[in-house]
Order: sequence, then structure tokens, then C-alpha cells
Amino acid sequence: MENTQSTRTAIIGAGPRGTSVLERLLAHASHRAERGRMAAVRLHIDVIDPYPAGPGHVWQPGQSRLFLMNTQSFYPTLIPEDPDLPAAVAGTTFDRWRERQQQDPLPSLTAEELAELAVLGSNDFPSRAIYGRYLRSTLADLLAEAPDGVTIEFHETSALSVHPVGDGTFDVGLATGAAIRADSVVLALGHIPSRLNPEQRELQASAGQLGLRYLPPDVPADVDWAVIPAGEPVLVRGMGLNFFDTMVQLTEGRGGKFTAGGPAGRLEYEPSGQEPLIIAASRRGTPYRAKAALEGYYASSVTLRYLTEAALDRFEAAGIRPGFDHDLWPLLHRDTLWAYYSTLVRAQPGAVPDSAAFLAALEEALHPHAHSAANWEDAVDSVLAIHVGPRHRLDLPGLAAPLAGRTFASRAEQDAAVVEFLLDDARRSSLGEDDPVKMAIGALHHGRAVLKTAVADGGITDESWVAGLRGWFESFVEGLASGPPALRSEQLAALARAGIVSFVGPDPKFGVDRKAGTFTAASPWVEGPPAAARTMVEALAPGNRVSANDSPLLQQLLKDGLVRSRHMMTAEGAPVQSTGLDVEPHPYRPLAANGSVTKGMYVLGLQLSSAQWGTAIAAEAHQPGTPAYRSGQRTLRDADEIAQAILGAA
Repeated sequence: MENTQSTRTAIIGAGPRGTSVLERLLAHASHRAERGRMAAVRLHIDVIDPYPAGPGHVWQPGQSRLFLMNTQSFYPTLIPEDPDLPAAVAGTTFDRWRERQQQDPLPSLTAEELAELAVLGSNDFPSRAIYGRYLRSTLADLLAEAPDGVTIEFHETSALSVHPVGDGTFDVGLATGAAIRADSVVLALGHIPSRLNPEQRELQASAGQLGLRYLPPDVPADVDWAVIPAGEPVLVRGMGLNFFDTMVQLTEGRGGKFTAGGPAGRLEYEPSGQEPLIIAASRRGTPYRAKAALEGYYASSVTLRYLTEAALDRFEAAGIRPGFDHDLWPLLHRDTLWAYYSTLVRAQPGAVPDSAAFLAALEEALHPHAHSAANWEDAVDSVLAIHVGPRHRLDLPGLAAPLAGRTFASRAEQDAAVVEFLLDDARRSSLGEDDPVKMAIGALHHGRAVLKTAVADGGITDESWVAGLRGWFESFVEGLASGPPALRSEQLAALARAGIVSFVGPDPKFGVDRKAGTFTAASPWVEGPPAAARTMVEALAPGNRVSANDSPLLQQLLKDGLVRSRHMMTAEGAPVQSTGLDVEPHPYRPLAANGSVTKGMYVLGLQLSSAQWGTAIAAEAHQPGTPAYRSGQRTLRDADEIAQAILGAA
């Protein structure tokens, strides 16, 4: 008779990443049962999180429906569709779940959820709340189909510690005072509390001394927006995705309405009288560019010709560990130029008189082996000088910093420039694949997926990661390719015209006027007195840095040497502490302080930010055959590897 083996694992974190591990454990258990091998293994799974399992912290179904996802309905999934992985016991993609609810809704859906789903299309941007409802529903389906031999227990509390017992098991200490014995532990911590940086701590301290309101970086659903007074200025730092959450919560969330009553259907804003006066500030002086209107995640007219899988294979075959600035960016830069100018020729025929000759000359100049790495850009410039007038040339740095090099006599003048930028950007988004600028950004977006694969697990040198990928490219591409729906840009322009929102200007400096009792912000490029407010909001997510964490669990693991931060070497040979944990792939096991592998412990998600790039995205891609699928399903494949390791080779 076969002996029964009992395995117990603890998953710390019950959001999408932790739920992915749970889903993969069930899939593998079911797969083995079908092969007649699961009878010998009994598996108990403890899932630990103070927030409800499935949605976890960020995707709570009860949050404001004004908070939107940054991807369209067709994109995200909790359930992998990779034929090489064991099939899920239940569940489907978000888009199929959406369609199912429209035809045969769950009885438990609220009136608000039904109303959103009734008008939500495949190309629309869902609320984070409805995606959280999908996660909760999918988890319920998974639990209903859990195979025999698998038991699951949920603990709605925090894990405070993990201690090795000495026999290869761990004791997981809970905030309730209880402890769980586990053979393995999965750290799927997601967004963890983070300590403020020195400037933020000083602003917070000044607020306490002067009776001001300072709202530090936080998950938007956790912010008490009601503390921000109506009719008073509020200084908002950051104009990325969290800014738009702030903007909509303080306007539409307070009863204001956007209407298409302006000239040519332009959006107008009708205030409720409960809005504060929002003063927005960021390094660029403008928000992230809006997404183009596309039928898919990528523009169908943009095909990467240079930064390709074949190019990566050539590096590997030659034994080259590519550098970002020297090897990878020049290829993506070429793709970006080709996407722009090929779209320009197609969509604006009169812009280039002899388009056939121009494209032939441009292709020759862009060819990676036609010119040395030092002069290919000069060759392109020579072609452009002959064929393309200055007005139609691509200015990549200018796309990322549209106000750079400009000075303004007043904030009102600068506000008008930002509104002009917003409307132009929204117009370009509406043109979709017929706008050269948006297709250049589309190439960057497309290339980002290839880069995620190329740089993972030490695919580029440390110095290249520090100085290139994270040093400049990350913020550059996020500002261009990670923006909101175009509707948000149109809404922001309407708010600015209505006098609800104004802007500080590029490169703002923040401070505190102790005499006046206000926060201040001023741009060196905008004349006039600083903007002032008694309330300041950091429209930023908490910093994803292991070294700055404020998590009792992670602090204990670091202190006891079970995990350590990864250090990278700069070009000058100086060690730099990176953002994530030091891990050994695959599956990702943390390295202890002494360099040994902490066996039986696994890491998934955000804390892998030193081994993977783009770990903040929790909504996984479900479009097979696209670069997004390979890079976007990385977390699901990582979860699958963890599940296999937990269950062993049996």
C-alpha cells in the first residue's frame, strides 16, 4: 500500500498573486489526481491576509467605481491559458466573465455592479472594483472545484513572522497570537507599507507643527478624501495614474458632472460647489500621455523589426550579455523611428513628398549592420534632412517633456499651455493607428514587453540595469505608454477650463512657508509667487523598496537573515541597494544574508523587482501569441513553478 504524504503550505498575501499560487496548486493537484497520483499526497493550504482573499488589498470590490483599471476588459485574467500548463479547475478570463454576467448574472451582484457590467464593453476600461468582483467570483469557483485531498483555510489577519523550526518546516506567527506550522511559505506580499523618504517626513512633521493636512503616499481606496476641504486649495504632487484617481475623487466623486456640451462636443465640467481647488505638480509639468484608441493591446500596424526575439537569440548565441544603452535601446529606438515615419507617410501623405524614396533610405539608415553603433543616428538625421521638414520630425525627448525649454510669464499662461497639450494628446489618441506620435509610443509599448523578457534574471549587466533601464528609461516610457484612457485627459482639460485645476509647472520645488502656515510649490520656469495650500496630497503609490519597507514581517525576515536586499554594481564598481529581494530562480527562492538559499520559501510579485522588470502590474495578459502574453503572464508562470516545487516531483 502506498504511504500518504501530507504537505502544508502557507501563502502570505491573498491578492491576485497569492490567489494565482492557490489556483496553480489546485490545477496541479487535479492534474495529478487525473493521472492517479494525487491519492498519495494530501495538501493543506493556509492563506493569510487581513483583506478578503481574491481581491486582496488593492482590488476591493467595495471601493469607488471612479477608480479605473489601466487596461481594457479584453486584457486581464487570473486564469492562465497556456497549453503547456495544467488546465485550471475553474474560472476564465475577465472578459469572458464580464460577458457571462451580462447574459446570466450572479445573484450576489450588487445593483452598482450590474449597472457597470451592463454597459462595459471589451474595449472599455473597467473599474478596479469590478475587477475585484471578478477575482472574488473566480476564487469562489476555484474553491467549489477543489480536488479531493486538498483543504484550504483562510486567515483574515496579518502574518508577523516566519521562523524556521529546524526540521525543514516553518512557524508562521499571526497577529492573532496563533502560529501555523508549514512545510513551505510563499511570500506574495504585494504592496507593502513603506517608510517615508526624508523630504516626506519633514513635510509630515511640519504639518503636525503647523496644523496642516499632509496625506502621504497611499492606495487611493484607503485615503479619507473627505478630510480635504471644499473651496480651499490642495497641492497635489505627482501627475501619474494616482493623480487621476485623486482628480476624479475630488470632482466627480463630490457631485460634479462632465457633459459634452462644449464646442464640437468638447467636455465641460459643472461644479457641485464641493470641490477643492486642485493645484497639480510634477517633474514634467504635465500628466502621463493618454492611451491611443486601439482594438487590441498593441497597434496592429506596429511590428517590431529590430528589437525582436531573433535579436535576443543572436546576443545569446554570440555569448553577449547585452547592455541596455549600448545594445537594447538602439534597437527599440530604431523601431520607434520606423513606427513614427511609416505612419506619417501612410496617414499624412503630403508630409513627405517622395515617400517611397524616403522609406527606402530610412530603412537603409536604420539597418543595424549598415552603420556603426556610433553613427547610425547621424545617418538617420541625414535622411530626414533631405526628405522631412522640421515640423514633421519626431522629437522623442519632447514627447516625454512637452514643456521643456519654455518659460511662462504667469501660471495662467502655463495652465493654458497644459490644456493645449491635453487636448492635442486626446485628439491624437482618438486617431488611434493613424497618429504617428501614438504609433511611436506604440512601438515603445510593444518593445517594453520584449525588454521584460530580455532583462529578466540577470539578462543585462548590473550597471546597465541601474544607469539605463531604471536610471532613465523606466520613467521615460511610463510617462508615454502607461497613461490613462483619453477620457481622463479630456476631463482634466475641462476641469482646468472650469478653474477647478491649475498647474505649478515643470521641475517644481516644494517647501513650507512657516510664517504663512502653508505648503508651497514653485517652478523655476513660471514667473509669479509660489502656489500655496494648507493641504498636500502625495498622489503616489507607496515606494516599492525592500530597504524602506514598514512591514513587520519583512523587517523580521531581513533582521533574522532569512532574506536580503539585492545589491547591484554601478559602472564605477560601487554597490547600490536595489529595490527588491535577492533571489535564486526558478522558482524564486530568497537568498539569506549569508548567501545560501532559504529552502522552502518562495517569492512572487513586487518583491522580485530586482530580478524582473515591471512587477507592479498585477493584471495578467490573456492574449496568446503576443509579446504581452509572454511577458504579461510571467507571474502566472512563476506561480506555476512555485506550485510544482511545493508539490514536488511526485
